[in-house]
Amino acid sequence: MTLHWLDILILVLYFVGIIGLGLYVARKNKNTDDYFLGGRSFPGWAIGISLVGSMISSITFLAYPADAYKTAWMRFLPNLAFPVVVIVATYLFVPFFRRGTITSAYQYLGLRFGPGISAYAAILFLLVQIVRAATITYLLAMLLSPMVNLRVEWCILIAGAFTALYSIKGGFEAVVWTEVAQTLILVTGAFLSIALIIHYIPGGLSQIISEASEAGKLSFMDLNTESGALEPIGQGISLTEKTIPMLLFFGFIMHITAKLDQTTVQRWCSARTAKEATKSMWILGAASVPVWGGFMFLGTCLWVYFKHNPTAISTGILAGGNGHKAEEIMPHFIVDVLPHGVAGLVIAAALSASMATLAGCISASAMVCVNDIYRPHLVRNAPERHYLRAGKFSSFLISAAMILGAYFIFKADTKTFTDLGLTIGALLGGGISSAFLLGMLTRVGDERSVLIGILFTLAFSAWAMCMQLGWLTPVFDLYYTALIGNVIMFVTSFLAGVLLKTKHRDLTNLTIWDKSDAPLV
Repeated sequence: MTLHWLDILILVLYFVGIIGLGLYVARKNKNTDDYFLGGRSFPGWAIGISLVGSMISSITFLAYPADAYKTAWMRFLPNLAFPVVVIVATYLFVPFFRRGTITSAYQYLGLRFGPGISAYAAILFLLVQIVRAATITYLLAMLLSPMVNLRVEWCILIAGAFTALYSIKGGFEAVVWTEVAQTLILVTGAFLSIALIIHYIPGGLSQIISEASEAGKLSFMDLNTESGALEPIGQGISLTEKTIPMLLFFGFIMHITAKLDQTTVQRWCSARTAKEATKSMWILGAASVPVWGGFMFLGTCLWVYFKHNPTAISTGILAGGNGHKAEEIMPHFIVDVLPHGVAGLVIAAALSASMATLAGCISASAMVCVNDIYRPHLVRNAPERHYLRAGKFSSFLISAAMILGAYFIFKADTKTFTDLGLTIGALLGGGISSAFLLGMLTRVGDERSVLIGILFTLAFSAWAMCMQLGWLTPVFDLYYTALIGNVIMFVTSFLAGVLLKTKHRDLTNLTIWDKSDAPLV
């Protein structure tokens, strides 16, 4: 597969435009508040759009259409819990982080439970972000390589270096405004693909919906890998199988967890006012589910299109076991079906999905490095310019780790990478989001009780990893590992806090029950 010169020109213009925008809007950073929070000057609509972009990566751009093409919409179910999460975050989390004293999610853990828990959570966040960024960079390079006829190693370097350039130079100001542009591009690319498929199918949208509905492709059924048929999922409460209520609950926990890490908290704290931060969440809530649904519907449209225009790749994906993975369907459609020019725009959309997420990872990780590890534990009371230089250097190190990690994934054999991913995912499943909830919702707990919760959760994660690797017989559906881990973390930390008799201390603005009368900023 090789792109037409017009598509390559569009990609070059995309890179030049995004980097130019990032460097143009970058303010002259005088301190870490400018560099990590953009001087707290962003309007709510910009933060809201940037949050949408940060939640959609190359994984979403490839995996959502692939899943709907191969199976149905079952894995979309967890996203239906997101509006509830938005309401909780708007009225509970946003006010917490707009009291004027907290700029980092892990700073809160330090104030509530002590510096040890804060440092642990910060290091955990950094490891997860590096693994996530490396994986996204690798997938992006694998998408680009056959299209632009460059080696994967060069694609890793190009994608990573271009994103790092404006992220390091411009700081969070550049990250947010480029994310706004990239989000608009990626949404345009996805819905343009849908529009073209509707145009290609003789009966248009009605035929797509009719044929997909008849085949169960618009249902919440799952694929039976042995029979190859779509089958309904359960309606009850169970940990041994996927059911509708459990998937909704899983989605609630998953999205709550995502709202309690630094990539989101950083944006709340960077808004011009508390009201603007709240506005950003309403925009995120209104846009996210339709956008996710759009990517799923794109996969359904691809199924109808290739049903009438089958190819070796499209039939091989549906047949399974032929060396074709479902994630190949989007690249195949882009290069072999879309007209010249449009293909370049859709690839730019895929790039936008990845680069927006990567830029957010770099900025949030650098902020955690400086404000939660370097400043409080290594070098205290240095001039502000020193921490600004440390922030830029941290951004460079995170970017380098991202690129090197992607290269390692590429060079590793598939089995090694799978084992590595399982190991990291299990061992890093420390249930830190439950520590936030424990701190916010109760007056119970201190550093000792949270540490006990972490140890119990890590032991559970190691047990789940052994089941995932086949060393032990699974006793629950491993899809629920993170959900169960968070419950274990909360319950054990709470019980330990009660038994160890938490010492009395000032909890003003550290729980929902101990608010000060000061207005939000």
